[in-house]
Amino acid sequence: MAGLPKKEEADTKEIDMSSISSSKRHNQNPDYKVGVPSKQNLFKEFTYTVKETFFADDPLRHFKDQTKSRKLILGVQTVFPILQWGRGYNLNKFQGDLISGLTIASLCIPQDIGYSKLANLDPQYGLYSSLVPPLIYACMGSSRDIAIGPVAVVSLLLGTLIQNEIDPTENPVEYRRLTFTATFFAGITQMTLGFFRLGFLIDFLSHAAIVGFMGGAAITIALQQLKGFLGINKFTKKSDIISVLCSVFGSMHHGWNWQTLLIGAVFLAFLLFAKFIGKKNKKLFWVPAIAPLVSVILSTFFVFVTHADKKGVAIVNHIDKGLNPSSAHQLYLTGDNLLRGFKIGAVAGMIALTEATAIGRTFAAMKDYQLDGNKEMVALGAMNVVGSMTSCYVATGSFSRSAVNYMAGCQTAVSNIVMSFIVFLTLLFMTPLFKYTPNAILASIIISAVINLIDYEAAILIWKIDKFDFVACIGAFFGVIFGSVEIGLLIAVVISFAKILLQVTRPRTALLGNLPGTMIYRNIQQYPEAKNVPGILIVRVDSAIYFSNSNYIKERILRWLVDEEEKRIKLYRPRIQFLIVEMSPVTDIDTSGIHALEELHKSLQKRNVQVHWFLQDLKTLALANPGPVVIEKLHASQFSTTIGEENMYLTVAHAVHSCLPRVVEEA
Repeated sequence: MAGLPKKEEADTKEIDMSSISSSKRHNQNPDYKVGVPSKQNLFKEFTYTVKETFFADDPLRHFKDQTKSRKLILGVQTVFPILQWGRGYNLNKFQGDLISGLTIASLCIPQDIGYSKLANLDPQYGLYSSLVPPLIYACMGSSRDIAIGPVAVVSLLLGTLIQNEIDPTENPVEYRRLTFTATFFAGITQMTLGFFRLGFLIDFLSHAAIVGFMGGAAITIALQQLKGFLGINKFTKKSDIISVLCSVFGSMHHGWNWQTLLIGAVFLAFLLFAKFIGKKNKKLFWVPAIAPLVSVILSTFFVFVTHADKKGVAIVNHIDKGLNPSSAHQLYLTGDNLLRGFKIGAVAGMIALTEATAIGRTFAAMKDYQLDGNKEMVALGAMNVVGSMTSCYVATGSFSRSAVNYMAGCQTAVSNIVMSFIVFLTLLFMTPLFKYTPNAILASIIISAVINLIDYEAAILIWKIDKFDFVACIGAFFGVIFGSVEIGLLIAVVISFAKILLQVTRPRTALLGNLPGTMIYRNIQQYPEAKNVPGILIVRVDSAIYFSNSNYIKERILRWLVDEEEKRIKLYRPRIQFLIVEMSPVTDIDTSGIHALEELHKSLQKRNVQVHWFLQDLKTLALANPGPVVIEKLHASQFSTTIGEENMYLTVAHAVHSCLPRVVEEA
């Protein structure tokens, strides 16, 4: 009698066996068997796999059923999309592009001068990089909204990596040559990824890692600007937060210039206030856009009138006048610097691609048009290759400028052409006007620009959604601010790959139960009302079964079996006689996976537990159901013969319906 309450408890938690065997029996047709697909042609199968891997978007579909002349025209338009959309260009579109181009030009000119300092280059090189690359992109790019030019993160990355190889102060010529070489190989890397359609490689850097990396880079960039913001002459060359803060506070009593600090603080407050106005009223987007140029004009005039440069306020002093000189002859194509330029360029090119791709996809989704990622890579690579030969350093899509471009009502990439024309006029006629521009105002502009890179809302959302993603985010963040940009980037890549490996080697498995009154079987953890089937254990594997996880899956299923047997014995439930493994989420299986299933089958035979494998009906969810691939391999390996064709079912309900009579007999 002492065991009666437990038995009653078991009765309440387990479903009635007879109800399952009779409920909706008309829906169970034992005549249906799991179909074996016809043998596929090896060449066709290989061709299909390659096509889906590299040409999933079917880029040649426009060339079908076209004449040779038409195919030639389409080919040229593919490389230069401007020839396609340019035919429908009109005055109304130009009005929008003109306003957008003028607006982003007012933003890019002061930013370019500041970003060139991040890259340890003279100010004119930032302007050069907003002249040639945008023109190339306008002809070859497919995004209507991206504004091209130098960006803070890539500028800092180049400045940090190249500075480790060549000192920009002692060897400025060699430093510039290595910068152009790195830019050349950044472009080659981007073009190669696009041409061979390997753009999916940049997706291995997770969104969480990028959020952390960008946030850490933003703080590092802002801290680096304290040199110009405070007027410090002797400043550390290291980028970690501890070295920078020690350098800042170590020079507090003798290195700070109060006039410089006053200029920087006043105009930083003005820039932040302008941003606040732009966020409050979307129609006033132009206020934060022109605020940097207004700040440069006012601060330059103030320094010129008051002669503040003679009181210790550092100024830009000189910007070379004229257009981009050729730098093709300066590229390192032999020697040790060739390898250095390749390594630095490949890293910078990948980061630039990641930022540009994210920006392009964001605005394409907002305007509901398609963006060809591989074409974008080719366009970005081409503009950097040409840029490296015209005294430019790595350019990419700028989020702040692209946002302004979008808000200003840009229609096409002509806005980049307008921006380039303004930069062209600036280089020809207006560079002497920047002579008295204080470095403090450039520091303020950069600080106000990189603040948007600290996306704390995204970090909070990542924490709520996926804790492992948050580890990647915070790891990249701390790697950048306490180490360096390259350490933070390395941590971001390592954690991103670690997550992939963890998910591949340790896939999820779940116990399934029956929803009362139905023939539906769902995860017991997700649906507490789902009941265990007496005498039967149902396990679902939520992953492909490969060499990397096959042993784990086998051992996990056996652990499920042992744990459930112990629980059911304590609750006086029937012993487990059948194991049903739901295979519908299994997208593929290899030789190691089949071998693991064979070992599992042998182990279950020793335990006197029958195992049943089944696949869902293909018509339920064709994209998610890997039935043909898995079944074909199971038959090829003779595993289906080992367990018996009669033990393979279409659905879990079908398998349970077949097994229950024997469970009832045993009971």
